[in-house]
Amino acid sequence: MTAAPESRSQDTQAYLPDFCAASTLFIVLLVAELVAIALTLAAHDSGGQFLVELSKTSFFILWLALLGTAVMCQIKSRLESTGATRAFVIGFIVLEVVCLLIAEVSWQLTRIFAESTIIHDTHSNFILRTFAISSIVIALAMRYLYISSEWRRSIVLEAQARISALQALIRPHFLFNSMNTIASLTRSDPLQAEEAVEDLSDLLRATLSSPKDMSSLKQELETAAIYQRIEKLRLGDRLSVRWDIGDLPMRTRVPNLTIQPLLENAIYHGIELLPDGGEVTVTGRCDGKMLEIEMSNPVAAGKARDKDGNKMAMNNIQQRFDLAYGGRASVEVDDSDERFAVTLRFPENQGAV
Repeated sequence: MTAAPESRSQDTQAYLPDFCAASTLFIVLLVAELVAIALTLAAHDSGGQFLVELSKTSFFILWLALLGTAVMCQIKSRLESTGATRAFVIGFIVLEVVCLLIAEVSWQLTRIFAESTIIHDTHSNFILRTFAISSIVIALAMRYLYISSEWRRSIVLEAQARISALQALIRPHFLFNSMNTIASLTRSDPLQAEEAVEDLSDLLRATLSSPKDMSSLKQELETAAIYQRIEKLRLGDRLSVRWDIGDLPMRTRVPNLTIQPLLENAIYHGIELLPDGGEVTVTGRCDGKMLEIEMSNPVAAGKARDKDGNKMAMNNIQQRFDLAYGGRASVEVDDSDERFAVTLRFPENQGAV
């Protein structure tokens, strides 16, 4: 259990962006073209042809960007294995060497094919200018990447801390009530008391000892079902849960501890406050590549508990959804006078967990 968080941190901490991704390549080429435009504007003579000079500068800088990105794509994993500081230092040196090599090759080609001269400068000046400009641009880019990596690292650490806090957030009243229920069953129904102890043990194991940040939807629903059975022993006929989730792909991966806290809040803030109890409904739909799970419960008019715990659970799930799915997932809350509903929307992502 102690090794799992470190492994997870290594998976989520990325010192450098994914240079092999199309989105990263697009950003690199866009920045390269902006640099080409800036350099051309700085050196443009009103009597010259701006577009011609821009095409020459763009051709050279875009080749630098493409080859530099290709090299970083190949060595990214090796760089990150050396640590954050060394990864950036070595990355800077590698990119600088690539720029100087391309500059030298470009100069030699221009010298060989003199009739199609593109570079209007001496050899030493051209290499020196390339070195100076590339050093500034690469240094600024690497500084941005460093700040970006630190920001991602802080987000990951905060999310992991919130997950640990959620795993430890077993309300004392639930434990006390569960133990009192088990104690009362030891004389009246020893077999059911034994099953309740096993359920409580399984629930504690799932909520406190899970080393993974992601689990299958099936595992999440099983954990929620265990919690339901324990609460059913205490609330009896006052508690009813209707599951309508047959169409959901059970191998879909979701953030750990997503369903059970919602059911706990539905019972604690809704069913327990109603003298006659009520029914919690859980419905699931799969629309193409998106999944939607809605959990709703009746609310007691004029009665309400402290909502800080409820808000904490919602914010926790929202943050972990943002971390796991980016902007592709959402957590929506509908708090009306008669019912409280939470709707989770997230992409289908089946795989080993």
